[in-house]
Amino acid sequence: MSKKNLLITFAFVLLAIPTWSCTNFLVGKKATIDGSTFISYAADSYYLFGALYHYPASTYPAEAMLDIFEWDSGKYLGKIKQASQTYNVIGNINEHQVAIGETTFGGREELIDTTGIMDYGSLMYIALQRSRTAREAIKVITNLVAEYGYYSSGESFSIADPNEVWILEIIGKGTENKGAVWVALRLPDDCISAHANQARITTIPFDDKENCMYSPDVVSFAREKGYFKGKDSEFSFSDVYNPLDYSGLRICEARVWSFFKNANKSMHDYITYVKGETKERMPLWIKPDRKLSVNDLKAFMRDMYEGTEFDMTKGVGAGTFGSKLRHSPLTFKVDGVEYGHERPIATQQTGFSFVAQLRSWLPNHIGGILWFGVDDAASTVYVPIFCSTNKVPWCFDKKNGSLLDYSPTSAFWTFNFVSNYAYSKYLPMMQDIKKKQRELEVSFERELPEIEAKAKSMSEIQAQNYLTDYSVNAAEMTNMAWKRLGEFLLVKYLDGNIKKEVDGKFTKNEQGLPPTIIRAGYPEETQREMIRENPELRHKTQEELGKRK
Repeated sequence: MSKKNLLITFAFVLLAIPTWSCTNFLVGKKATIDGSTFISYAADSYYLFGALYHYPASTYPAEAMLDIFEWDSGKYLGKIKQASQTYNVIGNINEHQVAIGETTFGGREELIDTTGIMDYGSLMYIALQRSRTAREAIKVITNLVAEYGYYSSGESFSIADPNEVWILEIIGKGTENKGAVWVALRLPDDCISAHANQARITTIPFDDKENCMYSPDVVSFAREKGYFKGKDSEFSFSDVYNPLDYSGLRICEARVWSFFKNANKSMHDYITYVKGETKERMPLWIKPDRKLSVNDLKAFMRDMYEGTEFDMTKGVGAGTFGSKLRHSPLTFKVDGVEYGHERPIATQQTGFSFVAQLRSWLPNHIGGILWFGVDDAASTVYVPIFCSTNKVPWCFDKKNGSLLDYSPTSAFWTFNFVSNYAYSKYLPMMQDIKKKQRELEVSFERELPEIEAKAKSMSEIQAQNYLTDYSVNAAEMTNMAWKRLGEFLLVKYLDGNIKKEVDGKFTKNEQGLPPTIIRAGYPEETQREMIRENPELRHKTQEELGKRK
C-alpha cells in the first residue's frame, strides 16, 4: 500500500473529536438467524477503566432523591427525584432485556447547557433502571431531560428490547433554553443500522406515530436559531444539528460503512462517500445480504478495515509486523498540512465493549445476554453475562484496580497486558490470541443450551442465582485463561525470537531446552527499506576486503 493511502489529509483544521469515540451496531429481529435483536457498543476513551457496572433492583420512599454525577468525570451535577421502583441492571442491560448503548456526536457547541443536570451516561443507566421496554426507555430519557436539563453535547443512543430496536438522537438547546431537541426512529425488523460519533438521522417521518417519536420543537427551535428555513418535510436532523465535515466522514461514517459493507456487498460502493469524493449519503439502515448471528456481531466489532485500502495492518504506520496500533493523537501536522490516521471499529482505547442479545421466546431472566469484554475488541473475549446476574465478577469490578492502579486480578489489566505486548509483533501474536479467543467463545456457545435448559426448570429466583454463578465463573475462568495466555506469549516471543510449540506446549530436548529457536527476522519489504536507508549494511566480499589500503 502506498503512503498516500495510509493517512487522511485534511485541508482544514479538524473539529475536536469527542473524547468518547464509540461505535454502535443495531440489528432487527428479522435480520438475525434466530430472531434475536442485537445492539453492540464499544466504549472508547483513554480515560475509561473497563468495568461491569451493577445497579440492583430496589424500592424507594416517595421523598427519595438521587444524586447525579457525570459519568465521564464524576463531577456532581445535582439531584433528581428517585423512582419508587428500579430494576436490576448489569452492565448496559436490565432484567427486562432492555439494552442501551451510545456514541457522542458533539454537534453545535453553542447548544451545550452547562446548567443541566442529566448527562448522557446517567441517562443510560437511569433509563435501564426504570424501563421495561425500549419505548419506555426513550420516554424516561426525554422526560428527564425536559425536567432537569441536558448537560452533555449531542448524543446518539441505541435502545433495544427483544422486539424493537430504536435510534434516539438528542442535543441540548443552550444555557438559555432548558431541555433538548430530539428524534427517535424504530429500526425496521429486517434491517441493520449503526452510528459512530456522527448524527445519522436525516429527514423525519412526522406522520409515522408508530415508528417515530420527536420533540415538538425539533424543527421550530432550528428555525428560531437560524439553522433552518425550509419546509418540515425538508428538515434533516443531522444536517441541521451536526453538519457533516470531512472528519465526520472519514473518522466516523467510515466505521458505519465498514459494518455495512461486511453485511451487504453493495455497500462497498460507498467508499467514495466516506472519502469525500461523492455526496450521496449512506442510508440510515439497510437490509443485510444474509441473516446475522451473534458471532457475526462479535466479528464486526473486531473490524480494522482488513482487505480495504484503509487496512490498519498495512503500511508504514503498521510497522514491521502489521500492528493496528496508531499512537495518539489521531491527527498531526507536517509542513503546515494536517493529517490523520484511520480510526477503526476495534481500537486500543476501548474500556469495554459488548454485544447485547435479546430473545423474545425466553423468559426475560434467561433471554437477555450481554456478551461482555474489556479492552481492545480485536483481542478481547466476549463473556456471556445473563441479564438477571445480580453480582459483578471480581475481575470486572470497578473497585478492582483503576487506570492508575494495576491489579493482577483485574480483567482490564489482564487483557491490556496481552494486547499491549502483542502490538509489538502484532500479526504473528494475533494468531495465538485468536486461537484462544475462539476456543473460549466456542466453549460458551456449546455450554449455553444446557445452562439455559437447566435454568428454565428452576423457579425464577433459583434461576437468577444459578445464572449469576455461571456468569461470574465464566468471567473469572476467562480472566485466568488470559493470564496464562499472556505468560505463554512472553515465553514464546521472548526477545523477538520464536519458540516452537504444539497445542500450546513448547517442544523440549533431553536437556529441557528448546530444540531450536526460530529467528524470524524481518519481512523482505522491511529488509529492502533498511538497505535503501543505509546501504552500508551490506557485507563486503573477500575480494573487496583484499583491496583495502
